[in-house]
Amino acid sequence: MLATVEGAKFTTRPATQEDAAAILACLRSAFEDHREAYTTGAFLDTVLTPDTLEQRLAQMRVFVAVDASSQVIGTIACQTVSREEGHIRGMAVLPRWQRAGVAAELLRAAETELRKSKCAHVTLDTTAPLTRAMRFYEKNGYRRTGKIIDFFGMPLYEYRKPLTGALMVGKQELVENPEG
Repeated sequence: MLATVEGAKFTTRPATQEDAAAILACLRSAFEDHREAYTTGAFLDTVLTPDTLEQRLAQMRVFVAVDASSQVIGTIACQTVSREEGHIRGMAVLPRWQRAGVAAELLRAAETELRKSKCAHVTLDTTAPLTRAMRFYEKNGYRRTGKIIDFFGMPLYEYRKPLTGALMVGKQELVENPEG
């Protein structure tokens, strides 16, 4: 899908194996400012390695946002966990592309994919340092479930959103993260 936000053109599409290095660079760049707030294990699990990204590409549906020159500027992954539940992981947008609508388009792509799989709801997890991400998810209909698990020595908060109706994405307004 082609999107133009404030003159910035980008598209979202399924990721390929050829995108792997750019996805890793995007994850690292997007989370670098939070490195000190993460434990070593949590940071590594968030930004991935070539091996863990290969596993993600094999097990999940991964999408990328690319700019007009086909450079990866954002990524997200999703998968069907059960007949009822889809799960989102690894949303990242390059800092210079934050606030340009990229996160909203990536979220839309993942939610559309999960709706196609007939998921009734979608979950995602995030950490306390990512307050802007929490606000973004809440503005887009996600609510904390109260479930908190240990994520390599730091709390991981679960969020959930119902996915009602078949492919109502065109009628659903997603709000871009105001702070990236």
